[in-house]
Formats: sequence, C-alpha cells, structure tokens
Amino acid sequence: MTPPVYDTVIRNGVLGDSLGHAEGDIAIVNGRIAATGLNLPEGNKEIDARGRIVLPGGVDTHCHIEQISGAGVMNADTFETATRSALHGGTTTTVSFAAQHPGMRIRDVLADYSKLAAAGAMTDYAFHMIVADTSGENVSDLKTAIADGHRSIKIFTTYDKVRLQDSEILTTLRTARDAGALVCVHAENDAMIRDATATLLAEGKTAARYHAQSHPRLAEIEAIERMCRFSEFTGARVMIFHISTKEGVEIVRKAKARGANIHAETCTHYLFQTEEILDRPDSAKFLCSPPQRQKEDQDALWAALGQELELVTSDHAPYRMDESGKFRHGPDAPFPKIANGQPGLELRLPLLFDAMVSNGRGGLAKFVELTAASPARIFGLKTKGSFGIGKDADLVIWDPERKHKLPNALHDNVGYNPFAGETLKGYPEKVLRRGEIVVDNGELLTRPGTGQHLNMTACSDQ
Repeated sequence: MTPPVYDTVIRNGVLGDSLGHAEGDIAIVNGRIAATGLNLPEGNKEIDARGRIVLPGGVDTHCHIEQISGAGVMNADTFETATRSALHGGTTTTVSFAAQHPGMRIRDVLADYSKLAAAGAMTDYAFHMIVADTSGENVSDLKTAIADGHRSIKIFTTYDKVRLQDSEILTTLRTARDAGALVCVHAENDAMIRDATATLLAEGKTAARYHAQSHPRLAEIEAIERMCRFSEFTGARVMIFHISTKEGVEIVRKAKARGANIHAETCTHYLFQTEEILDRPDSAKFLCSPPQRQKEDQDALWAALGQELELVTSDHAPYRMDESGKFRHGPDAPFPKIANGQPGLELRLPLLFDAMVSNGRGGLAKFVELTAASPARIFGLKTKGSFGIGKDADLVIWDPERKHKLPNALHDNVGYNPFAGETLKGYPEKVLRRGEIVVDNGELLTRPGTGQHLNMTACSDQ
C-alpha cells in the first residue's frame, strides 16, 4: 500500500488569498505548503474544513512587546502573553520593536530582545530596530544588523528621549538606503505637540479627553510631508506608520505620484474608533498617539485601503489600567502622564474580517492583502503571507457564520478589551503555525519559545 504523500491535508474549504478564493484542498509537508487543488491525495492527518474559509495566517508588523517606552514604562505583555493573544486572533507572525534608548548600543539591544523572544514567543517573529542614538558605534552596528537580516528601522520625530534630529534622520535614511533596509517613521511634529499641550495645561484642561487636542492634526500633516520629502531627498525607502488623517492619506498619494519610495499603513483603532471615544469615563483605555480623529478621517482611511494605505496593523501597545501602566502617576494624572496605547494584536483580524468579509467592506482578497500578503511582501518575510508552494503553512480556518460577543478581557496580559461587548461575525476556529495546530476552538496547543526568528530579505518594491 502506498504511504500518504502529505503530512496534513485540509479539505473541502474555501481557500482565500490576496488573489481570490475557490473551493479546494491544501496540503502540507514538513511545515510548508506542498500543494493546493481539488481531491488531493490522502495525508497522514486530515482536517475537514467544509463550510469554513482557509486563509493565510496574519502578519502584524507593528506591535510593542516586552518593551520599555520612551517615558520609562514597561508595557504589560511579555513575548509569551502577547504572542499567545496573537495566535488566538489568527496572527501567526509578529514584528515588534528592539527599542534602543540614548546611551544604548544597537547590537546589545538586539541581543537582549532576541533572548526574550526566543524564550517566550509562540508566533514566528522579527524586529524593527528603534534608532534613538546614532552616536559612537551605532551607525556601524546598524549596518551590521541590516546585513544580518534586521532590515527594518523605526525612528521618531517626537517624544523627548527617542526622537531624532533632522540631521540624524538623514544619516539613518542614507544608511538604510545603502544597506537595503526600510525606515518606518512615527511622524508627528514635536514642537506643535509641546505647544498645544502647554496651552491646554495652562487652561486647566488636564483630563484624558484633551489628549486628542494635544496632538493636533497639523502635527501629523507637517511631519508626514517632511518625511516624504526626506525620502525623496535621500532616495531611502520609508514607511509612514499609523496614518490617522485624511490629509495624511493625500500627502502619501501625491508623494507616490511624484515617484517617492513611500509606503504607509493605518491601524485598526483608527478604522473603528473616533475621537468621541475619549469622552467616555474610562477614556484612559483608548489614549494613543496619534489620537483617533473624526468620521471624515475614518472614511478617508477606509477609502485608501489597498491604495495609499497598503497594510493595517494593530500598533499593539498594552498598558494595564493600574499603577503599573496607565496610572503610573496616579488615577487622576493629567493626560500627558497617562501611558499611550491600547491592545490590538488579538482583534485586528476578527474586527477586519467582520467589516470586510462578513459585511462586504472590501472583500476577502483585500482582507488578506492588507493583513498578511502586503506586510509580508513589504518587510521581506518571504515565507509568509500567501498560499504559494514552499511557503510556511501558517493557516487560519475561519468559521464565517460564528457570531462572537467580545469579552471584557482577551488572552493578553492587559486586563481590558477596547471593543468589549461588540459582536463580530466570523472568527478563527483553528490556527496552524508551520503546519502545526496551535489553537483549536479556543484551546492553545503550543508552548512558549516555539516561535522562530525570521530574517528579512533585502527590501525592495517587489
């Protein structure tokens, strides 16, 4: 008797990727996709996906894990808890930050984060290198790290302890250009934020709801425009992180039309929350930077998905609602003293699936493009994001009819859920990482330290 050809065959599902969808089977050998089609030969293991949709695992290229912020606050999630949460939501690859602070050497920072991830991560993972100090040996370290496969850099144009001056930004952009790396930018004008914040505090406007006014839209508009021009000036490839305004979208459109080497993303909270959420009594939960904007901005972001905005990330920035996180400076702290960020890793895919697939706001192919294919392509994660033969068998089997009311807390270590109480249609049923079932009907079947580090291939426009 002929032995089975495949390790695992997932049968009778609707296979969907960024190119479209069709009924069929998908076969796995040694953790990689070996074949797709109809009536494939038997596998050692068979999974019946009838009535289900099978999609590539999510790739989230913007998440803060086990990281100390520029203000000195450690976020709530370790690599274990963050990636546990990611898997439950169908994300199988995470790109988080190796956060340099002034006085640290880039090589040491990467070594430290690599140890933390190797011990705890359950998703496959890579790093963005936050560059906050270009002095001493750091530019040399940066070149070495890029050559070693760390081909994404993060810089800030705001925040006291981590922002770079324009001359340092130019140095970083040229280094990245010459070495084949991508530079991601948190783009807000620091002086405008400082001025707006000082004015609000002087007027006694200290409550959390004033946070949005302290980050005026012009601060984002000016910085995005400047970073696009810096990209043109240096020829460097730049990703603008977390665009929140309609003007930001338009700046990116015009820069691309001029031939600038610009990419851009937005995040789930900008697509599903507006500034009005900061009027709630528990508004500290929702503080993030840039802040949520207006309905017209939200509409512009949705319209730009798959065009000016090439991917949607979580910007998972988890802080507990206690003295370890949001209320480090007390429960009545003024808004500049409240830690910024909200959890997003687990619900990025379910929120977007409900909107784009279940409710038709974009469709299945665009959903996969924004959440898996495009991030994998842009960041050079060659084995992720699609059903291509030889790709890693990172697969999510979705129950498209399941209605799931979101609980008050998720599988992270944050203790609250920004979308608690909402009901979504469509939810991950089984999650496979490199061919292994790691989540089955809500049960975690893997352990810390099983994720693999990923090298980024040389960045290009691909």
